[in-house]
Amino acid sequence: MKGLFLAALASIIPMHALAWSEADLQTLLATKLCADCDLAGSDLKRADLAGAVLSGADLSAAKLWAVDLGGADLNDATLAGANLAAADLRAAKLEGANLAKAYLTTADLGQARLAGADLSGAVMTQAMLQDADLAGANLTGAYMELANLAGANLTGADLTRVNLTSARIDGAVLAGARLDGAVLLGARIDAASLEGAILCNTIMPDGTSNSSGC
Repeated sequence: MKGLFLAALASIIPMHALAWSEADLQTLLATKLCADCDLAGSDLKRADLAGAVLSGADLSAAKLWAVDLGGADLNDATLAGANLAAADLRAAKLEGANLAKAYLTTADLGQARLAGADLSGAVMTQAMLQDADLAGANLTGAYMELANLAGANLTGADLTRVNLTSARIDGAVLAGARLDGAVLLGARIDAASLEGAILCNTIMPDGTSNSSGC
């Protein structure tokens, strides 16, 4: 399994590009101010980075397990392939951020601002995204089984082939969202707004296939 993860990571991030700047790392830990810093591949597990300014920073493949990034500014940051399992990202600013193939299992992204973010192929099993703003986000092929998206804004988001098995989407807004090939088996969609959503070969909560938008 580890070998498969590394192979997938190598396909999006050249391994020679994972050497971080030690000076940038020390600046971040000392001041929490590190916009546009080079932190690719760095080890920040369990670090207290609440409220940190990391806009535009490169955190590709960084080890961010259980890190506290609550309220942090990560707008336009690169976190492709990063391990953010169990991370605290509540109310974090991640607009335009690259989280492609990031590992976000059980991460807390409640009220996070992810408009326009790239979350394609991200692993978000059991992630908490209540009231998060994901308008226009790219979630193509993301794994979101048992994720909590209650009240989230997914207006215009691309959820092509996303796996939302047993997820909570109740009260979420999916107006104009693409759900081609998405799997919503067992998902809770009570009071979710699907006005204008594109459903094509979409597996609905009851197991039926909806191709009304093909």
